[in-house]
Amino acid sequence: MMATIFFLSSGLFLGWSLGANNAANFFGTAVGTKMIKFRTAAIFCGIFVILGAVISGAGTADTLSKLGAIDTLPGAFVIALASAITSYFMTRAGLPISTSQAIIGGIVGWNLYTLTPTDTVSLYNIVGTWIFSPVLTAIMAYLLYHIFKRIIDRANIHLLLLDKYTRIGLLLAGVFGSYSLGANNIGNVVGIFMNSSPFRDITIGGIWHISSVQQLFLLGGLAIAVGVFTYSKKVMLTVGSGIYKLSPVTALIVVISVSITLFLFASRGLHEFLVSCHLPAFPLVPVSSSQAVIGAVMGISFAKGARNLRWGKIVQISLGWVITPVLSAVLSYFSLFFMENVFLQSVIK
Repeated sequence: MMATIFFLSSGLFLGWSLGANNAANFFGTAVGTKMIKFRTAAIFCGIFVILGAVISGAGTADTLSKLGAIDTLPGAFVIALASAITSYFMTRAGLPISTSQAIIGGIVGWNLYTLTPTDTVSLYNIVGTWIFSPVLTAIMAYLLYHIFKRIIDRANIHLLLLDKYTRIGLLLAGVFGSYSLGANNIGNVVGIFMNSSPFRDITIGGIWHISSVQQLFLLGGLAIAVGVFTYSKKVMLTVGSGIYKLSPVTALIVVISVSITLFLFASRGLHEFLVSCHLPAFPLVPVSSSQAVIGAVMGISFAKGARNLRWGKIVQISLGWVITPVLSAVLSYFSLFFMENVFLQSVIK
C-alpha cells in the first residue's frame, strides 16, 4: 500500500502544481481586482475542477494512454516526476509553460527508452493543438471583444450595473473554466497511471458504480483542488500583467474564450456528435490553459490595435514551449535508466 502511494505521489504533485498555477487563468484577474474574494474563487474552482475531472476527463486521458501505454507504476512515477521537475525549473526561469508539454515529453522519453513505437497520429494531434489552440482562442477573444464592446456601447449600461454584471459573469465563466480545466487537464495529472491503476471498480449500495479510472480521476482532481486552496492566491493576485494589462471586462472575455477552447478539446459528447454528422471534430487532447490564455490576451490586444503588447516576452514564452517537451523527454529517459538499473524497479512489463 505504501509503495502504491509513493508511486502515485509524483502524479499528485503534478496535480497540486496544476491547481496552484492554472486556477489563476480563470479567477486571477477577478481576485486581483477584488471583483471576487479568494475564498469564493477557491471553493467554486475546487468543486468544479473535481466534477470536470470525474465526469468528463476520460477523453483526453485515453489519448495520452494511446501515445504511450505505460503499464507499470514505477514507469508512470518516473514520467510524472520528470514532468514535474521540468515544470519546476521552467517556472523558476520565469516561463509560463504547460504541464501538457512536459507530460508529452516524458511519455516520448519512455517510448524511446523502452523501444516502444510512438503513436504518431496521437502525437500529431497533441502537438498540433499547441499551435492551434492559442490561435483559436485569440480569434475567439478578438470577436468576443468587438461583440461585448458593441453591446455595452449600445445598451448604455450604468457603471455600477456593468460592474455587477461583470462580477457575475466572471464567477460563472470561472466555474465553466474550472470544469473545463478538470476535464481537459486531468489526463496530464493521472492519465499515465490508467494502465497501471491500483484501484478496482466499486459499487456503493447497489446503485452507484465508480470505476477504477474514476477513482483515479477523483484523486487527481482532489490534488488539483488542494493546489488551488493552498498556493494559488499569490498567483491569482499577480496574473494578467505579464504581457498585457487586462480590465475586468476584457478579463471576462479571456476567461470565456479559454474555457470554451478547453471544453471543445475535452467534450467526448461533442466529438461524437460532430463525427456522427460527418463534420470535422476537435481531437480529445489535453490543451494548455496557459497557452490558451496567452492566445486570448493577444486577441484582445489586436482588437485594441496591438498597443502595449510585449513582444519580447511572447518570444521568450514561445521558446519555453519548445524547450519544455525536449527537456522532459531527456530527463525521463535518464531517470528511467536509474529506476531500472539502480533501484531495480521494472518500468515496463
